[in-house]
Amino acid sequence: MSSRASSSALRKTAKPTAKPATKSVAKGKAPAKPTKKSLAKGPAKPVAKTVVKAAAKSAVKGGIKTGALPVWNLDDLYAGIEAPEITRDLEQMDADCIAFETDYKGKLAEHTAREDGGEWLAGAVRRYEAIDDLAGRLGSYAGLVHAGDSVDPAISKFYGDISERLTAASMHLLFFPLELNRVDDAVIERAMQAPALDHYRPWIEDLRKDKPYQLEDRVEQLFHEKSQTGYSAWNRLFDQTIAALRFKVGGKELAIEPTLSFLQDRDGAKRKAAAEALAKTFKANERTFALITNTLAKDKDISDRWRGFQDVADSRHLNNRVEREVVDALVASVRAAYPKLSHRYYALKARWFKKKKLAHWDRNAPLPFAATSTIAWPEAKDMVLTAYRGFSPDMADIAQRFFDQRWIDAPVRPGKAPGAFSHPTTPSAHPYVLMNYQGKPRDVMTLAHELGHGVHQVLAAKNGALMAPTPLTLAETASVFGEMLTFKRLLGETKNAKQRQALLAGKVEDMINTVVRQIAFYSFERAVHTERKNGELTAERIGQIWLSVQNESLGEAIEIKPGYENFWMYIPHFIHSPFYVYAYAFGDCLVNSLYAVYEHAADGFAERYLAMLAAGGTKHYSELLRPFGLDAKDPKFWDGGLSVIAGMIDELETMG
Repeated sequence: MSSRASSSALRKTAKPTAKPATKSVAKGKAPAKPTKKSLAKGPAKPVAKTVVKAAAKSAVKGGIKTGALPVWNLDDLYAGIEAPEITRDLEQMDADCIAFETDYKGKLAEHTAREDGGEWLAGAVRRYEAIDDLAGRLGSYAGLVHAGDSVDPAISKFYGDISERLTAASMHLLFFPLELNRVDDAVIERAMQAPALDHYRPWIEDLRKDKPYQLEDRVEQLFHEKSQTGYSAWNRLFDQTIAALRFKVGGKELAIEPTLSFLQDRDGAKRKAAAEALAKTFKANERTFALITNTLAKDKDISDRWRGFQDVADSRHLNNRVEREVVDALVASVRAAYPKLSHRYYALKARWFKKKKLAHWDRNAPLPFAATSTIAWPEAKDMVLTAYRGFSPDMADIAQRFFDQRWIDAPVRPGKAPGAFSHPTTPSAHPYVLMNYQGKPRDVMTLAHELGHGVHQVLAAKNGALMAPTPLTLAETASVFGEMLTFKRLLGETKNAKQRQALLAGKVEDMINTVVRQIAFYSFERAVHTERKNGELTAERIGQIWLSVQNESLGEAIEIKPGYENFWMYIPHFIHSPFYVYAYAFGDCLVNSLYAVYEHAADGFAERYLAMLAAGGTKHYSELLRPFGLDAKDPKFWDGGLSVIAGMIDELETMG
């Protein structure tokens, strides 16, 4: 089903856009999945409030280096998991879903063909959208609370119950997109001559692209209902397992996020210790992660086979509204560029460390000549907002709201989801950003990235719950553009030659992580899902595939040590959003080209850019890029974006 047709209400998980495994070595959480639940009668205390207090305490404790870190205020959604408004809204949703089914099921073809069919169908879509918005509010709240603390039993129960409740309610809505797609094309086109229905034309036309892959209603109903005990349950198991893992570093038991952070520590011994701790714990849990991976790959294979998808990634391409040949061209261009990008850069970095090769745990090590100071939160905030304001005051004003109104959760704390994301929630509310801020330069870039998403989500919200969501390929454009603005601002203000070199090298590393690493991830997923068709893969075999794609992408200057074969286990995108990862490379290369247009553009670029973001999901990416003179279908397009990275490496080589 369409990403727009099945937004928060119909899809049991409307996932926040996650940052990839770039900034912190692993990056990303893939989304806090909005779930659905019946209000469980649990403890009298509002657990969500307890989490906020604990987080605030953690922020103060960590304030010596980073300054006091903000904790999000979810009261704009609900005051706590015991809030009576949750019970009220769940009951309202149930009633609305049942009434919707009663009023419209079995009637779409006949009523849409009437003279007033356009107005009649527009009324149905408006009701459908209102239900979607309400369900999105419930699901988003549950998902965000769970992301804040995925190991608290009461919160986990709340998350699971809301998921089940939303799935049960949405069963009454499942008929609508399926039945709508069976209405004759000519009838739909005639009905859309009515202005009220023409407003929803982008959503309807997008929905109908899924028509060849939809199944008989009862099969769709079974797939939908069984998902709670199928892939959603395995997603949840992955989240809880990752959050509960502990890694022994320097005599301390650490969660995954601070352990991964050590891979960016200036002390090489700490980087090695962290990598070995990760390897040891992953090894001890490899059977669990192999089972999760095998089960989800098989689940997807079954669904793809029933729906008639030919390639393992075709369902993702359809969801992203991007043609397979465009993705194939991107992948081919990036893989062909490995030698002049990652291979060349890591060889250069090894020389900076006076080594022939770098161990895999040194891949993201701070450069010997980089500044060592921690960037406090207020300074990071100022860096990003200043960069945004230099581009567009309107863009900066929107980003400012995230700080002023506590839409950001920044501290690292036990049980919190790793990585970073910006969750759009629902148009009647506003986005929320999750980070694990530790004062590193990459954390500043992550803040710029997630606020780019946030600005995009705020601007697109006016399109409503059905047409605000943007395909992942374009969703990453806004985030990567926000990073580029911040980087260019910092680079322009840096006069010290060595610090300029460090800043430039840091950006190259981020771009390699966003482009090269993500395409390697995509190649890994393709190999795993393809081979899974012939039977289960052992953890050892999955590790062999992982090492193969990593060796190809990293080059000879990175020495892969024992234990790295299991580092595929913690990448959440493989679990939550199969084949999601190429969207990062798509967005990064696109932004490189887009930024080149900006640097040479006359007045009005910012207005055109914000208009592109405000379009949300109402236009195809090709239509949105046309005002900038860009065409992603041009075979040379991707080479142009990759040449920007190669040019930065050229500059670094001249610096010595």
